[in-house]
Amino acid sequence: MTTLQQILGTELPLIQAPMAGVQGSAMAIAVSNAGGLGSLPGAMLSPEVMRAELTAIRAGTDKPYNVNFFCHTSPQPSAEREAVWRSALAPYYAEYGIDAAGIPAGPGRNPFSPDVAELIAEFRPPVVSFHFGLPSDELLARVRGWGAKVLASATTVEEALWLEARGVDAVIAQGLEAGGHRGHFLSHDLTKQLGTFALLPQLVRAIRRPVIAAGGIVDADGVAAAMALGAAGVQIGTAYLLANEATTSAIHRGVLKSEAARHTALTNLFTGRPARGIVNRVIRDLGPIGAVAPEFPLATSAIAPLRAKAEAKGNGDFSPLWSGQNATGCRELPSAEITRELAKGFR
Repeated sequence: MTTLQQILGTELPLIQAPMAGVQGSAMAIAVSNAGGLGSLPGAMLSPEVMRAELTAIRAGTDKPYNVNFFCHTSPQPSAEREAVWRSALAPYYAEYGIDAAGIPAGPGRNPFSPDVAELIAEFRPPVVSFHFGLPSDELLARVRGWGAKVLASATTVEEALWLEARGVDAVIAQGLEAGGHRGHFLSHDLTKQLGTFALLPQLVRAIRRPVIAAGGIVDADGVAAAMALGAAGVQIGTAYLLANEATTSAIHRGVLKSEAARHTALTNLFTGRPARGIVNRVIRDLGPIGAVAPEFPLATSAIAPLRAKAEAKGNGDFSPLWSGQNATGCRELPSAEITRELAKGFR
């Protein structure tokens, strides 16, 4: 079988997970130059920022890199559901002196689109990865048209088979331990979600594409364990959250370095879709998963002012403190050094 390094054009079968909101081009450049595949999260970037970040990557490395996008279907806004959500947040608005009537509604993340494809075509990124399935056949053909390799996340065997049937070059096995948004797209039933070391060997047996392990892997021993179970490579995010190049906020960094990081939960309160983060006040108060939050990504707008007010007072009570279940590998080091330490697991 063709190795992951051959597919990606990298020295190492290691991908730095795209982490929207806590990293940009600097981390991607550092990881790519260290022999891994650096990634740029594109889901929250405006066209202007996307262009600037891709320009920076092109100037900072001649190595392969990845650009990541979401493929969700944008929901129809519901005034009734938005009202229920804002009612649940009303006590907090009163506490912080926020006028709910002045909060605009709107999406916080946009799916991959023809306009985005047109923009990035100029840069011809060598690898493009997708979360929540894949874009339309036409958009996928556009990406493949400039020779890009295509990766996508699967959280079940069924999703991996679906992705393989559509010709992805490799499948990312996203275990339940992983931080940030779950990549599920065929079913919203969270009971179908598996841990990394349960999911990984099942995907290796079920599909013929290379399988990349993701979730809970934060050090060289974890890398070695994933490779022993048949992974072609690994994708790692949480271990980079304290890296020098990360844009992780001071509040988020502080929580990651505290005992609070031991307790994470899947929650839909921040965006409307289950994502793993460190448990904070709003998760404890409202419960991690509930029907009150509007569909992804519409929940973001109503909670954003609370986040801003709380962070201004020095706390993360309403912040999405994304983290995997294992934050023990978070280290305040250059991304290149973290990459080299993780690479010791490829033995």
